[in-house]
Amino acid sequence: MIRLVIADDHELIREGVKKIVRHCADLKVVGEAADLKQLIPLIAQVRPDLVVLDVTLPDADGLEGLATLLRHFPGLRVVMLSMHPEERYAVEALRAGALGYVSKGAATAELVEAVRKAGQGTPWVGPRVAELLAREAVAPAPPPPPHHLLTAREGEIVALIGAGLQIKQVAAQLGISVSSVNTYRNRIFRKMGLSSNAALIRYALQHGLAG
Repeated sequence: MIRLVIADDHELIREGVKKIVRHCADLKVVGEAADLKQLIPLIAQVRPDLVVLDVTLPDADGLEGLATLLRHFPGLRVVMLSMHPEERYAVEALRAGALGYVSKGAATAELVEAVRKAGQGTPWVGPRVAELLAREAVAPAPPPPPHHLLTAREGEIVALIGAGLQIKQVAAQLGISVSSVNTYRNRIFRKMGLSSNAALIRYALQHGLAG
């Protein structure tokens, strides 16, 4: 029996995963969390075999959540569940310690297979991820453009600023504080080598990132 915890801030997604698992005699959901703050003490309490972790949590987006979990629980088995295509995070997630990466648009069978494999300590690689890994093995990929270094939340902020929204409007749109937006914006500037909103807007428009 593989005991798993689901971490996703969308209740519908958590319910969907539970519904899938309910039909598998060898899988059992022993807990769920909507953010990292809930997840860490939950893992310490129930000691699951595996965590199905959303790439984008309210308090940890991109691969920050994965890195934090593995710092607290070295050797924890994690399958990443993401709304982003495999090109965005999959290879990086596997290198960072995840045992699988499943797109939310994937077939149910892929998630079940990934959980079963990862629950046994075996990495699971879907067809698209296998293709990406094969490409890298044959010819190393060129350096990605700066915006590929951004987390999902940072990407959202770039899109909104690129669309002309003011910082207060961005904060209201995302349901976070103005200071949080400014913190994210400063990280974006550092990662992308930019120094002003005007430069960020130009970059967003040039690369089709504006929301």
